[in-house]
Amino acid sequence: ILHAGKQNKNGYKALIAAEYVGVKVELAENFEMGVSNKTPEFLKMNPIGKVPVLETPEGPVFESNAIARYVTRLNADSSFFGSSLIEYGHIEQWIDFATTEIDANIARWLYPRLGFGVFLPPASEEAAIAALKRSLGALNTHLASNTYLVGHAVTLADIIMTCNLYFGFSRGMPKSFTSEFPHVERYFWTMVNQPKFSKILGEVKQADAVPSHPSAKKPSQPKEAAKGKPKDEPKKETKKVAVKPKVEAVEEEEEAPKPKPKNPLDLLPPSKMVLDDWKRLYSNTKTNFREVAIKGFWDMYDPEGYSLWFCDYKYNDENTVSFVTLNKVGGFLQRMDLARKYAFGKMLVIGSEAPYKVKGLWLFRGPEIPQFIMDECYDMELYDWTKVDISNEAQKERVNQMIEDAEPFEGEGLLDAKCFK
Repeated sequence: ILHAGKQNKNGYKALIAAEYVGVKVELAENFEMGVSNKTPEFLKMNPIGKVPVLETPEGPVFESNAIARYVTRLNADSSFFGSSLIEYGHIEQWIDFATTEIDANIARWLYPRLGFGVFLPPASEEAAIAALKRSLGALNTHLASNTYLVGHAVTLADIIMTCNLYFGFSRGMPKSFTSEFPHVERYFWTMVNQPKFSKILGEVKQADAVPSHPSAKKPSQPKEAAKGKPKDEPKKETKKVAVKPKVEAVEEEEEAPKPKPKNPLDLLPPSKMVLDDWKRLYSNTKTNFREVAIKGFWDMYDPEGYSLWFCDYKYNDENTVSFVTLNKVGGFLQRMDLARKYAFGKMLVIGSEAPYKVKGLWLFRGPEIPQFIMDECYDMELYDWTKVDISNEAQKERVNQMIEDAEPFEGEGLLDAKCFK
């Protein structure tokens, strides 16, 4: 017997697993959150009163992932933990990822907005959203070439991942947010429309919008109070009382952005190179590219205010499918959007047949790769980075060739060339 509410996404994990392995799990009758889980009988099963709890003939089990594992193992013939030790390891890996990277960050962002916790200051909420996007980006990259998380069929990892995503999709992650992760979208809708999932989840609808800021309604209340009072009792003290919270609310709104720290790159000494001027020259040069754009680049380049870097994908031997390789690069450039004000980049996909090589050239503000980019864009770790020595003519010529998409490049044709500007 599962002690949880009928719409508890953590309870769904065990119920869906039970459908797949043919085990009967029933919901406790008349369960009421905040009441049933505070009774002495419940606290004997879970001393801290959290749900769900599974009541079994051998004793209770709490923590939703542990419950789902227990239910799955009730069927000894189940393949929900893979058919090999490495598959078992990968399933456990994705269960942990779904919990610590997806579920935890969705909770940090959306729970306060839904009234389940203290609302975070803007800087903390932005950090939660950035962490969630980073996690969804990693998941999106994996799903670009995989239908399921592990192997070629549903495993326990898919059940737990989908239930965690379910809360985000249904309560606070609208299409405008999830469209950045098309493979995650495809995966989620594929999973929730599986018959055994839909039997438990019912019809799933995506949220129309992010839940509003809990204080968003506060400023309107004083305004409404102030509207009706001047006509009837303009001199009453109640008018002053109504105005006071309005002022406080405005002060809160004005002060809210302050915790956001200034980007260290904005504090660097001014540079003679204006990045937008270079991007404009690059975009507008249609003929005589070497004579106009390349020459213009070196005329503008400021080695004290900017630095140039070559990057080389560490796992080129895995680039065996052209569209998957192109998706990797496209995803990388999407996640680099946080650096648009401070960077220019060229990414080349090289080769006429697999495995394809991915190499790039990046111009960054400052003498080193900015730390906030290294911290926030996980793709950076997938590349080897080498600082360009502009005193070396061979390296300088390589920069020229990458900027202009020269072909052949290092003896091979280009499958594609992408620009970040």
